[in-house]
Amino acid sequence: MGFDEMDVDTIWMDGEFVDWEDAQIHVLTHGLHYGTGVFEGVRLYDTENGPAIFRWEEHLDRLYQSTKPYDMEIPFEPEELTEATLELLRRQDLEAAYVRPIAFYGYDTLGVSPGDCPTNVAIAAWPWGAYLGEDALENGIEVMVSSWRKHSSSQIPTNAKTTGLYVNSLLAGEEARRNGYREAIVLNKEGNVAEGPGENIFLVRDGEIFTPGLSESILDGITRNTLITLAEERGYEVHDNVSISRGELNTADELFFTGSAAEVTPIRQVDNVEIGNGSRGPVTEELQEAFFDLVERRTDDHDEWFTYL
Repeated sequence: MGFDEMDVDTIWMDGEFVDWEDAQIHVLTHGLHYGTGVFEGVRLYDTENGPAIFRWEEHLDRLYQSTKPYDMEIPFEPEELTEATLELLRRQDLEAAYVRPIAFYGYDTLGVSPGDCPTNVAIAAWPWGAYLGEDALENGIEVMVSSWRKHSSSQIPTNAKTTGLYVNSLLAGEEARRNGYREAIVLNKEGNVAEGPGENIFLVRDGEIFTPGLSESILDGITRNTLITLAEERGYEVHDNVSISRGELNTADELFFTGSAAEVTPIRQVDNVEIGNGSRGPVTEELQEAFFDLVERRTDDHDEWFTYL
């Protein structure tokens, strides 16, 4: 569904609410040419207690942290961005949505150094369902191990959510889709499992849960952190600082992706190898159910993770 088919008409941009069609930038914007922007993807859920943004504070904190390697300064306080986001969602009358804050070097000069380029900030929100398809949540997806490798944190900071880095994600994901798969798995430069193009990955083996550590060139995912917490609360032993070899994917009992967009998506096949019994496994199903019970507020747990409209 394209933006023009959605009932959204406003974007917050540099302190003002502007019409969707008028939220434009100059063609010589620094961020357009060099990928010098940072962003977040956050979900608003229609909970049993009313619309609420899930883990907004953590996403906002990561947005500001992501600016540090790029010597970028967001010209708004976090509280201002929070109020702008809440007001935007109210104006759009959204009860469930995907929220996209972005900060980027704007238009001034076009050397590689941003020089005196301003830092522009925008926030948009729109309705968005299951990122990898509604059927994916229940039936799982087929993925391929990409021929593209994830960059190392010694090359580009992997703990910053930066616009330019997603060229790597695009290459991996489109390669997978051209080959008939829904998504990709990307290995790091050592050949171990890093993550998906826009998701962290979890492996289940013998009732224990494994996920690559931060030193494996992954993004420190907020949904990843959520699933670790939910799994530990349910008595699972979670190994969240491990290296996972490519071969371990094939022998896993279960695999699943996590992410603000992907939520909790089972993986039923890697390349031509069926994972487990080729469907959503019991641990994945339990944690997926726990996640949706949480974000839809069918449980009172972790109310501190929710920012209500």
